[in-house]
Amino acid sequence: MRIRRLTVADLDACTRLATDRQWEPERHKWSLLFEVGEVHGIDAPDGDGLAAANVLTRYGHDHAVISMVLTAARHSRQGLARRLMEHALEQAGDRTVSLHATEQGRPLYEKLGFRTVGRVAKHTGVFEGRPSGVTRPAIEDDLGAILALDAEIFGTDRSRLLRRMFGFGLRVRMADGGFGHCWRNDSNVVIGPVVARDPATAQALIGDLALDAGGEVRMDLDLAQEELVGWAVAHGMGRPWQVSLMVRDGDLPGDRTRQFLPFMQALG
Repeated sequence: MRIRRLTVADLDACTRLATDRQWEPERHKWSLLFEVGEVHGIDAPDGDGLAAANVLTRYGHDHAVISMVLTAARHSRQGLARRLMEHALEQAGDRTVSLHATEQGRPLYEKLGFRTVGRVAKHTGVFEGRPSGVTRPAIEDDLGAILALDAEIFGTDRSRLLRRMFGFGLRVRMADGGFGHCWRNDSNVVIGPVVARDPATAQALIGDLALDAGGEVRMDLDLAQEELVGWAVAHGMGRPWQVSLMVRDGDLPGDRTRQFLPFMQALG
């Protein structure tokens, strides 16, 4: 059961593996992960799809994210997730590696040297509010300002990912000192990333993006940002589901106090 680098030709197999574990198929999301990351997998010995998979995404020379750690139910408890994790960590080299962990996955990651540095809660709901009047739709000419601000606050190079916002997402919005983006997943619209110099600017961006989207939206909120969490709950965002933010070999780059929403949990 060798590990191989998957390609977009394996997209259907990845979505089947996700639904096997009661995840949504998230075909649009997987397509982006194939484009900006490296998807690794182990084929099922019976030829029926994938036994396991994960994704490694590198940012510059100092940070990487591991995500989509999945093992088919019929192949669980065979050590496949650990084998793929060890492979991804080897590919990451000397980079600091982060991931978002469920309670089921956390013990494995701790054995591999990860430590918990925070908690993140997925909030979903129909946003209740009014337009802020301080943000505007972004255009591709704004990309230079977006990349410069993100390099300062995120602390490493994720320009390849951010360049995809205009094609991948539904909306990109700008404000004085911030930017935000939203994209459609299977059952809702995900708000993120949102990067801003202060909470008021972040709230304006998030609210306007949510109102643009209409219907149910998702926000992955850092529970350390209590002001933002309280604001989101007061505007209709409920049903929180928590995961642990974990890091291995160093500390996360950048200023997390001004990183208000991630692009998605799978991309840090």
